[in-house]
Amino acid sequence: MSLPHPRPLLVLPLVLPLVLLAALLTPARAADNGEWSVYPVASGAAARPYFYLTAAPGTTLTDRVVISNKTNAPRAFRLYAADAYNTARDGGFAVRSAGERQRGVGAWARPGRERVTVPARASVTIPYTLTVPASAIPGDHPGALVALDEHVAGAPGRVALGVRRAVGARVYLRVAGPTVPGLSIEDVTLRQDRPLLPGTRPSRALIGYTLHNRGNVTLSPEVALTAEGLFGRTLLRRTLSGVPAELLPRQRIRLTARWPGSPQLDRGEIRLTATAREVRESARVPFLALPWLPLALLAALVGALWLWRRTRQDRPR
Repeated sequence: MSLPHPRPLLVLPLVLPLVLLAALLTPARAADNGEWSVYPVASGAAARPYFYLTAAPGTTLTDRVVISNKTNAPRAFRLYAADAYNTARDGGFAVRSAGERQRGVGAWARPGRERVTVPARASVTIPYTLTVPASAIPGDHPGALVALDEHVAGAPGRVALGVRRAVGARVYLRVAGPTVPGLSIEDVTLRQDRPLLPGTRPSRALIGYTLHNRGNVTLSPEVALTAEGLFGRTLLRRTLSGVPAELLPRQRIRLTARWPGSPQLDRGEIRLTATAREVRESARVPFLALPWLPLALLAALVGALWLWRRTRQDRPR
């Protein structure tokens, strides 16, 4: 009996958005994925986890970045600069891919070499320049220097999706000039899930809101949720989790907060308050919780009673 011929492996080379830069989310250490790392050259005896730079418009800075290969084989990388942003999913720190348009650090920084091969168990230091345009807006311009693996990694199977992985060292650039922090909470929504019959199961609510950094500096916001019922009763008061530690300038992120055990019969208001660096903004949304099924049955009963009485009055004596 002859065996069927195996189908060839199809690898689709995909360069995913650099949300894959999980190393960028690791605080106070070199960006590292276990196989290679990217980090600034040490300043004297002190290691630098990130590039912290300050420059006036129209000036040029020079610095050096290290790419360290931790594997037993040489690796080829493409080195480029990229702008940073907050992800829509959770507000995490991410950077633009090489093919996207760059407007800040990604457009201003230039590595001395665009492609580099790092020997096994070795490191290579690459100089770069960062030229701030004379028209640059004052404030924070976050980004990263990214080492993109030139190799497309596949997976076993009939059809495999290939990915090109990347690691980047964060760049925190502040352009000299007035700093204006600004923060707002926008588009607050409320979605309630209540049982048809009160008491048969707990009710819950989902509160959605948009956090918007309207200023030119990075913020570390905190958001407090307060719910008040009839007569000013406090139903809920807590500080929300899941708020990003760094909300970058001019970024909007959509977040949600859950309210388990929300009221089944009440009327009131939900208030969200965001605070960060001398700014404090609030937004409100009213709520009305009514047991619709009992009310509908009561309304039907009242309607039937009224119709019965009207019919009796219309009969001839």
